[in-house]
Amino acid sequence: MNRKATALDVAKRAGVSRSAVSLVLNGRGDGNVAKESQDRIRLAAQELNYSPNAIALSLRNQRSRVIGIVSDAVVVSPFDGNIIGGADDVARSRGFVTVVMDTESDAARDASAIETLLDRQVDGLMYVTVGLKPIEIPQGMLRVPSVLANCYDEHPQPQLHHVIPDEVTGGREATEHLLKLGHRDIALVAGAGEDPAAPLRVQGFKDAFEHAGIGIREDRITHAGWDINDGFTWAMRLLDDVETTNRPTAIMCANDRLAIGVALAASRLGLSIPGDLSIMGYDDEHRIANTMVPALTTMALPLREIGQAAMAALLGTIEGTESTGTESTTAAPTMETLVPCRLVVRESTGPAPR
Repeated sequence: MNRKATALDVAKRAGVSRSAVSLVLNGRGDGNVAKESQDRIRLAAQELNYSPNAIALSLRNQRSRVIGIVSDAVVVSPFDGNIIGGADDVARSRGFVTVVMDTESDAARDASAIETLLDRQVDGLMYVTVGLKPIEIPQGMLRVPSVLANCYDEHPQPQLHHVIPDEVTGGREATEHLLKLGHRDIALVAGAGEDPAAPLRVQGFKDAFEHAGIGIREDRITHAGWDINDGFTWAMRLLDDVETTNRPTAIMCANDRLAIGVALAASRLGLSIPGDLSIMGYDDEHRIANTMVPALTTMALPLREIGQAAMAALLGTIEGTESTGTESTTAAPTMETLVPCRLVVRESTGPAPR
């Protein structure tokens, strides 16, 4: 049987001291070990399949090396589950493990889930939600270092750091993509008005027109839900117009499912995409956006990056190191991190028809 690699083996392969290996693999390398040496240490640890002894670490630093994650329904979500995946990536890279509890969208179970994790002596807590939303902070989260991912404290004076997508900038950049293609008559089918993400994406849409110095038609903005049928029903009313010159040349959708509905309506009416009509989605939902015909241009939600940034911030608090992230300029830097969305250009958008 092969001998399990030790920290000394990693040090020898990387050409550094054993203490440098300990600092880097315990998340305290920045400021103590040169970046080049950190990279060599991580590569050597990976090549040797080395992992620190969790029990020994716990005895040395009085930590459990366990992070508790509470989710409303993320565990069973094929899309938002990427948040937990990103968080777990960072935790494992720093010698921590995660324990996840899902409340199945029953807020009454939040407090008991938190207490259960605290009873297991977790070093920190993360709360994760499906979709951007405000939450009432379970009081147990204030007893240990904690962070919010894809949600925020609904209290006027936030108590916990939250990591959320930069929805306003995402909405603006999606609209700017269409404007650069020459579109001026652009309709926006937004999600349900009560959803926190919807007005932020609408704001981004309006900002793009304002920055371009182009007047906006308020009648082109409609809140029509989030599902395929919502997009289809709305688009049929908008596009099935005897005056074809009154049709918009592009439609921006608040999510990819709405975009599917719009595309189905366009097909029903014999409109070519993107020849007659460009369609922009939002989310970059796996197995939807890239498999549509034509494939959907969309704004990708940075779900995995949100999980990574939230876990990095949490572990930075636990270990006394600075967390990194793109902090909002409008909120205290310790309370909000905005993660940028990413434009994914595919075949559903093209130059505005003449």
